[in-house]
Amino acid sequence: MSITVYGIPNCDTVKKARVWLDKQGIAYTFHDYKKQGADPARIAQWISAAGLDKVVNKAGTTYRKLDEAQKATLAGDDAPAVLAENTSVIKRPIVEHPGGLLVGFNEAEWTSALA
Repeated sequence: MSITVYGIPNCDTVKKARVWLDKQGIAYTFHDYKKQGADPARIAQWISAAGLDKVVNKAGTTYRKLDEAQKATLAGDDAPAVLAENTSVIKRPIVEHPGGLLVGFNEAEWTSALA
């Protein structure tokens, strides 16, 4: 099974998710937004699959620091570009796996999809 986990290594939720994967013995590749960036085309695919509201982390401080023009852009077709420039606004982690996409860490959801 090919799994890619997208996130930021110092994010507490990403840490929990990676620990869970390790405990389950599930191999994965980690994509660090801070070092490797984020691809707007891939973000567009996530939005198409999961919905914009699920992909955007509106609860975080980075979202609250965006100016009103950037927040307005997040509602339109340019959302993937804004998210690629502000990777901390992307909900974490996002996991691509053969069965689909997981956004955020929910142990029950992950167990159903991956274990």
